[in-house]
Amino acid sequence: MLETGAIKRFPKVGDYVSYCHKVPIKWTTNGKKKGKGNKKNGNRYLAWAFAEAAEFARRYDKFARSFYNRKMAKTNVAVAHIALAHKLARASYFVMKDCVPFDPVKLLA
Repeated sequence: MLETGAIKRFPKVGDYVSYCHKVPIKWTTNGKKKGKGNKKNGNRYLAWAFAEAAEFARRYDKFARSFYNRKMAKTNVAVAHIALAHKLARASYFVMKDCVPFDPVKLLA
């Protein structure tokens, strides 16, 4: 919460997740790569924190582990890890915005 600041400055959950660097950036036109995106905008500390939170959630939470395993069966390790971090970032947005407790069953079921 301290690193995020006022949650009201993010009108939508996608804005917050983008600020946390947990959405893919694709700059392509006609199948060709165009530019590198805007890597300096956002908060690199939140990106690191959600990556670490995803790793700990995968290790110690059964709901997160089952989501991770389902995702990994369809893709690879990196995509599954990023998807879990993305889910946690979305959940933290709603926890801070609505002042509700975290519910892993609602998030990952």
